Amino acid sequence: MVLVLILAAALWGVGMALGTPRRMRWAMIGLLWLGVVLLHLLLPAGNPLRLATGESAAPWLLLGGGVALVLAYRQGLRHLRARAVGAQSPEPAQGPFSATELNRYARHIVLREIGGTGQRKLKEARMLVIGAGGLGSPALMYLAASGVGTIGVIDDDVVEGSNLQRQVIHTDDRIGMPKVFSAEVAIRALNPFVTLRPYHRRLTPDIAAGLFSDYDVILDGTDNFDTRYLANEVAHAQGKPLVSGALSQWEGQVSVFDTARGTPCYRCIFPDPPAPGLAPSCAEAGVFSPLPGIIGTIMAGEAVKLITGAGEPLRGAMTIHDALYADTRRITLKKRPDCPVCGHPVEETST
Repeated sequence: MVLVLILAAALWGVGMALGTPRRMRWAMIGLLWLGVVLLHLLLPAGNPLRLATGESAAPWLLLGGGVALVLAYRQGLRHLRARAVGAQSPEPAQGPFSATELNRYARHIVLREIGGTGQRKLKEARMLVIGAGGLGSPALMYLAASGVGTIGVIDDDVVEGSNLQRQVIHTDDRIGMPKVFSAEVAIRALNPFVTLRPYHRRLTPDIAAGLFSDYDVILDGTDNFDTRYLANEVAHAQGKPLVSGALSQWEGQVSVFDTARGTPCYRCIFPDPPAPGLAPSCAEAGVFSPLPGIIGTIMAGEAVKLITGAGEPLRGAMTIHDALYADTRRITLKKRPDCPVCGHPVEETST
């Protein structure tokens, strides 16, 4: 039995050294346990392997049952905790601000550019965040902290250990949970006066139009061009402003595509997806941990400015931040007349 425990410890140590996710390490130990149990059930009594691993399957079955009970207990506690958070969170207030809300948003209300009127607009606003990952995490948290009344988030992924280096809305004890539900737990804890709508699915052409129609501003924090192009097309078709963010390694960018106000659209700037290998994912190329926080927070700021009318949003412009050299620059974006999404094709004239 001691030999098996040593093997289990070795598997855990090697997995930790190689950076293997915790769930995978537990899975390897579970396979080791299963192998030992099968060994005792299939081999005859007195076999050297059985003698070396405890002679009987009973201790291993008891150990497995005990672990299963502990895991079930922990899962039950998580479920009850999530229900308790929901039960204790008051429904978002409708109508005038409560005294608690006035205190919560006091620093916004005293800002001349926002004031009580702007805070009221935020409370009545509805924003959709595409992606609950690196960019979506800080964007969601600051939209909720700012008092945006209704926030939607769509993502089909689940929380993994490797996400926690930058996706700050998630926690270690929510590994394995769908990201949208993990975000819901975090937002409820942060601001109970906000309604969060989680959509645990991928954004696809058959649902995009109906989903976008329920929101005033769309924030795109995805990492693939198919979804970015889809979000751009639907936002343009519905005249909704699209706050778009992207990042890679040390550099990130943010822009506001608001074609209803004459700005270029995303396709004007990126007419074609990059060739394979030219735009590697975060998993392939890596990403500086604080960078998604910087870019995602700028995205939230642009969305708040769009609703309140404060300042000058990044319409027709792009902010590019280089975190390696702490350099931020702003460039002007031009509309493409031949853009397949927002351009106007030149009519042929007869001769």
